[in-house]
Amino acid sequence: MLVIVGRQRLLGYHAWMDIDKSPFNGEPRTSPPESVDELMLRCQMLVGKTLGQVAGEVGMTVPADLLRHKGWVGSLLESVLGADAGNKAEPDFMHLGVELKTLPLNKRGQPKESTYVCTVSMQQTGELDWHQSWLKRKLSTVLWLPVEAESDIPLAERYIGQAWLWQPSPEQEAVLRRDWEELMDRIVLGGQSDITAREGEYLQIRPKAANSRVLAVGVSSEGLKEKVNPKGFYLRTAFTRLLLEQG
Repeated sequence: MLVIVGRQRLLGYHAWMDIDKSPFNGEPRTSPPESVDELMLRCQMLVGKTLGQVAGEVGMTVPADLLRHKGWVGSLLESVLGADAGNKAEPDFMHLGVELKTLPLNKRGQPKESTYVCTVSMQQTGELDWHQSWLKRKLSTVLWLPVEAESDIPLAERYIGQAWLWQPSPEQEAVLRRDWEELMDRIVLGGQSDITAREGEYLQIRPKAANSRVLAVGVSSEGLKEKVNPKGFYLRTAFTRLLLEQG
């Protein structure tokens, strides 16, 4: 059931765990949850709170907007929920194997944008193994946490919705695997610069950089190194809308 639709919200619990109120330094304020049940209880405590309320409880300053602070919402929620992976190539809650994904919602309560999953290796060569891929590990178990994201709502006043835990069904994984294999084949064959966001059913590749001037080393169709824009794997909004309805 969708919790936030047209500024209506489920107010849930208003209790809060004891957390370190020291100035934000990018590290978790809470210890990592010891179980999935504990993690979900922490999420329940966020339901119906605004980002401003949560930020105030941990001593974080809310930026005026996200134009120069991309990732701030995710960082805030990782901090208060006790995510411990940091910059490691691990799911956000390492020993639980759970990845956290915030889901920005528009005023109709639908996903507002595609969801970033991980970067694309632009110099990939050799055989590809879906079961060993970083993308599969990222999507094995995902904690989805919806947040209001309409630009006319001040960032501090945006409400947090009801989280849910998702694991891909065999049918969903089959489509994700097919998309990944087809897109990675393009990478291996040197087609990075020609890939567009129109390719893929659930999964797409899009630029992942602050602007088009940021370049990374890729491989051309002739096998030569070339400069290309960094790219990432994203889940399409049509797919996350389906997950939201199921969740």
